[in-house]
This record gives sequence, C-alpha cells and structure tokens, in this order.
Amino acid sequence: MSKLVYNEMLKIVRKKRLWVIAAIIAVLVALFTYAQYRETEELRKRLGTTDWRTQLQQQIVDLQNRLQSPSMSEEWRKYLQIRLKQQQYYLEHNINPSAPGAPTFMRTFIENAIDLFLPLLVMVVAADLVSSEASAGTIKLLLVRPVKRWKILLSKYIALLLSVSLIMLMAAVLSYAISGLVFGYGGFRLPLLTGFVQQGEDLNTANVHMIPQWKYILIELGLAAFVSVVVGTLTFMFSVLLRSTAAVMGIMLAALISGAILSNMVSSWHSAKYLFMVNLRLTDYIKGAAPPIEGMTLGFSMAVLAVWGLAGLLVAFFVFMQRDVY
Repeated sequence: MSKLVYNEMLKIVRKKRLWVIAAIIAVLVALFTYAQYRETEELRKRLGTTDWRTQLQQQIVDLQNRLQSPSMSEEWRKYLQIRLKQQQYYLEHNINPSAPGAPTFMRTFIENAIDLFLPLLVMVVAADLVSSEASAGTIKLLLVRPVKRWKILLSKYIALLLSVSLIMLMAAVLSYAISGLVFGYGGFRLPLLTGFVQQGEDLNTANVHMIPQWKYILIELGLAAFVSVVVGTLTFMFSVLLRSTAAVMGIMLAALISGAILSNMVSSWHSAKYLFMVNLRLTDYIKGAAPPIEGMTLGFSMAVLAVWGLAGLLVAFFVFMQRDVY
C-alpha cells in the first residue's frame, strides 16, 4: 500500500498541481492583505483615531442605520441583528475581536475561504485522480498488476487526503507569513469569545466563553479540513463515475457556487438543510452567525456532511470494483 500511495503522490507532484495551488494562495493572500490594509487605513482616516473602541462603536452605529432600511430582506436583516448584538457584547466586555496581526488575518481568511476557495483548490487535485487515467487508458496498466482493485482506489484516496493536508498547511503558513509582513506576527494569545447561539431573533450568550486566538484558529482549521475532505471525496466519486475531468470540475463548481447562493435564500426551504453545499460554512457556528436555515447546528451540519462524504466514498468503491475497464 505504501508503494501505491507513493506512486499516486508522485503523479500529483509531477503534474505540478500543488505548486500551482501554492502560487494561487500566495497571490490571493497578498491581494487580501493589501485590501484589508487599505480598509483599515480608510477607517482610521474616516474616524481620525486608531482606538478600536471608537471603531467598534462606529460599526455598531453603521449596523443600526442599515437595519432601518425597509427594503432589506429578512435573511439579511436577521444576520445584521445577530452581528449587532455580538459587536455590542464585545464592546461591553472590553474585547477587541479584530486586533491587527497575522493570526487575526489567518482567522478571517479561513472563515471566508471555507465554503468556496479551499474546496475549489481541493477539487483541482481530486477531479482527475481517476477520470484522467480512465480517459487516457492508463488505468489498465494499474489493473494488470497483481493488486486488488480496492487497494488501488484506496491508495488514490489516501493520496487525496495527504494532498488536502498539504493544501491546508500551505493556506495556514502562507496566510500567516505574507500578512505578517504588513500586520505583524503577534496576536496568537488574543482572547476571543465563542459559544454564541442564535435562537430565533435572539442571541443566547449563556455559554459564551473566552479562548486564545491560537486555539480558535486550530478549531477553524480543523473544520475547514473536514469540509475540504468531504468536498474532495465527492469530487473523487465523480472522478470515478465520469471519464471527463472537465465534466467532474463543472459539476462540482456548479454545486459549490449554487451552495454559496442558496445559503442566502433558503431560510424558508427547510429540506434544503440536507444538501451538502448549504452546510459548508461550519466556522459560522463558531462565530455565532445565523445559520442558513433556523434550527441548524454545528453537529447537524457535520453529520450531514459526513453522510454525504461516506455515501460518495461507498459509491466510488462500488462502481470502481464493478466497472469493466477493458
């Protein structure tokens, strides 16, 4: 098995996919860092101070003004109300949730990349693990070896899991290293609040507790890795079912984009909570943001994603074991 996994990892490295992914992450992190720096500078100039309390008070006033708009959708209004209560809680307890620093940037980057950017990077690796060999005919060279089919497919899946780990490591290291050049590298011990629970239009703070930012980041990285593994597994399944890598990427891209859209418009479609793409933003539960559909929890979303991932893996192995590739 170790030799099979090594062979699959060698194929991935030779295709230079991981290097391309690293370059994409580096470029986008640099752009995001510059954008956040400009936003911080604009806010400082507008308020005329660097005091985070003044900035937070201004954000609260802005949120209150936006909530006065009569044309705002109910979903967006609910999100802003939860956000407003959180900001007020931070201000009352004298905690700066956005203290400048590379760890803060890492946290924000993971929260914004978990449902689309990171899954897309994983999809680039997973889309052609099997489909490219099926279309090129090289899968026959693997199957003539005295190795069982399930071992061959398992080695490809293990290579996918290793690739997901490398992508998460690259995202964490590059976001920290690049943003630190602008914001500094301190802030891992910054206290953050978690445990917010949204109940209807109210924010339950009974279980709110404080943890250091390094622990908060590790939790978010773990959730992002879980989401990436599930998306990678579903892409892996389509790579087994289809011979066209382009078709695999097209299906998964459509699913991920539709999930980003549906998350903002499915509050009244309760059965949509069983779709995997609606459950990708697991970090929102850590922040205390309102879920796409009322009643959804972190445990529920993780269970839904786990079922989808397990089903995709079982389908992939069943089809690969039964298919006549000759």
